Amino acid sequence: MLKKLSLLALLVSAYSASAATLIHSGKLIDGVNDKVLTKQTIVVEGNKITAIKSGYITPSSSDTLIDLKDATLLPGFIDMHTHLVMQTSKNNYLENYRLEPADVALRGALYAKRTLEAGFTSVRDLGDKGNASISLRNAINGGYVIGPRIFTAGKSIATTGGHADPSNGHRKGLWDQPTPADGVINGAVEATKAVRERYQDGADLIKITATGGVLSMAKSGQNPQFQMHELEAIVNTAKDYGMTVAVHAHGREGMRRAIMAGVTTIEHGTYMDNEIMALMKKHNVTYVPTLLAGAFVAQQAAIPGYYPEIVRPKAAKIGPLIKETFARAVKAGVTIAYGTDAGVFYHGDNAKEFAIMVDAGMDEMAAIKSATSVAARTLNQDNIGQLKAGYLADIVAVKGNPLDDIRVLESIDFVMKDGKQYK
Repeated sequence: MLKKLSLLALLVSAYSASAATLIHSGKLIDGVNDKVLTKQTIVVEGNKITAIKSGYITPSSSDTLIDLKDATLLPGFIDMHTHLVMQTSKNNYLENYRLEPADVALRGALYAKRTLEAGFTSVRDLGDKGNASISLRNAINGGYVIGPRIFTAGKSIATTGGHADPSNGHRKGLWDQPTPADGVINGAVEATKAVRERYQDGADLIKITATGGVLSMAKSGQNPQFQMHELEAIVNTAKDYGMTVAVHAHGREGMRRAIMAGVTTIEHGTYMDNEIMALMKKHNVTYVPTLLAGAFVAQQAAIPGYYPEIVRPKAAKIGPLIKETFARAVKAGVTIAYGTDAGVFYHGDNAKEFAIMVDAGMDEMAAIKSATSVAARTLNQDNIGQLKAGYLADIVAVKGNPLDDIRVLESIDFVMKDGKQYK
């Protein structure tokens, strides 16, 4: 009897192993090559792509067939700059006082679902409140909520009074002096401690705010806010823990210091000049432009009361400049990874960045690669960002050809993440 049950279990196991999902694609963009393939079959088993075959393979009786012959298939997109547990609102600054950590986390679950349904199967989260993005990542990985694969920095690291100091704009007495645990440092010792605390919290990478910012309650949007010994302490400690460093930076000097310290990415890069671009190429630093956020804040700055008065002139000025900087970076050959700053605008609109990139001078295929293989390489992930055998089955599909009209990527018809269909 035991032998019979054992044989039955083996047969069931063999049957399950042979079952696959076959996806028939009209057009296929793999995220790496410039050539668009036609009439392909993607074979998915479990959470991985096991083969991509020319022609339309006939499924076996145990297989599942997904017919997308009228669509273009691409790798799931990667947004390298999001804030999943917050979203723009004219009430944002007031809500810092009103919302409980649970409120923030629950909203994040909704924003994560919208992001995945927009075709973004992986994201970097670059700055949260109360480590909510870490909990959100864990909940998604555990199957409790639906969302993209998250690589998160937890709370970003700032200096006293700098961009991302949570006490900015508050009257004295509402905050004790923020500490490295709150993401505020002064000096190399505290910088080292802050990185170690991010590691202890469960962060995947480090985010620092190397210059002033647009939406923070402070006058300057571009002054350098870390000294070299602080930056070097952050980068060297992050390397000890296998963590990369993403850098919010608008001003030139803050970028220069960060690049020389050995960071991985520059976010925004508004006042980047030719010298900074040359340094980025020399030191293999990737640029994450966040064009959509720049366009959004410039638009909202014209609405009285949407932002505090100290923020409005920064938003009106810096937003449009990011697009000009991006156009020069494309011509200079700087490595560019797709990133939007979602949360500064509405979650789910992430794909609108593509059209701005193309309008600013990047060709359609390069824009797609920036959100697939280039982003994956910047993340040091060798199993996402491509449609390729052995890679995770992160697949999106759209009607039409994005090489003819990049805006079709704003209307995703099909989303698969880890071999599971979500849309």
